[in-house]
Amino acid sequence: MKELKARCVPFGANVPLPLRERLRRLALIVLASVLMACNIKSFVDAGGLFPGGFTGLSLLIQRSAQRFAGVALPFSVINFVLNAVPAAISFKLIGKRFTLYSCAMIVLTSVLTDLIPAVPLTSDVLLVCIFGGLINGVAISLCLLGGATSGGTDFIAVALSEQKGVDAWNYILLGNAVMLGVAGVLFGWDKALYSIIFQFTSTQIVHRLNPRFKRTTLFIITDRAREVYDKIGCSTHHGATLFQGTGLYNGTPREMIYSVIAGDQVKQVIRQVRAIDPNAFINILKTDQVAGNFYQQPHD
Repeated sequence: MKELKARCVPFGANVPLPLRERLRRLALIVLASVLMACNIKSFVDAGGLFPGGFTGLSLLIQRSAQRFAGVALPFSVINFVLNAVPAAISFKLIGKRFTLYSCAMIVLTSVLTDLIPAVPLTSDVLLVCIFGGLINGVAISLCLLGGATSGGTDFIAVALSEQKGVDAWNYILLGNAVMLGVAGVLFGWDKALYSIIFQFTSTQIVHRLNPRFKRTTLFIITDRAREVYDKIGCSTHHGATLFQGTGLYNGTPREMIYSVIAGDQVKQVIRQVRAIDPNAFINILKTDQVAGNFYQQPHD
């Protein structure tokens, strides 16, 4: 593995992004911001929901100020203030580039939420919860694919996933339940309970669409094991184990590479293996948990 590191780009190297990649990330962030802002002004406001995270907390503060103090606070100002500390933590723990793209997402979403007029699409609260949660989950997933986050608790989820190697989205769902409990006391338990359905739907969509923190086990039987591993090792920075065996069909010696990689690297690895050995046999298995050292590719 040490010899491989010497031939590859250093782990975590802060290589400047190509212009095409930067434009792709910005496009995903803009699309995610528009989706999230439209979702707030249609489904979320129509159902009087609290979507969880700092977006939900911003709405809770905004609606509380309006109802109990008669003060109309702009959503953008509240959201900026709440995200200041998590953004600083992200800058230190995750990376500058990731944090800057995330701040762009926060700014765009906040400004668009204040500018876009409210357009309720349905008065059925259950439909609002389900479809609003789906759209919110898609928006967050697009943001994550763009190498950013929508801010607030998402900063925390990504930091935990990167630092501890755990899928933290379901834990964030539990934390949101506390905020929704406060909303239930102030605005009625029906809104809080419906908001839990909204947040659960959104969390499950993110969990399914974002493969970065999932683990996948590969068994690759090939006649060119060293070339295959040199290629995928450089691109994924994951180790592997080589097994020597015998093909029982014709009795020929065979080599098998065993490796565990991140879920979002599977398609890339398969293409690389096929380019080297079109006849390679690849078995792909879902891995629920990994104990031991596992390289997590940094966001920056």
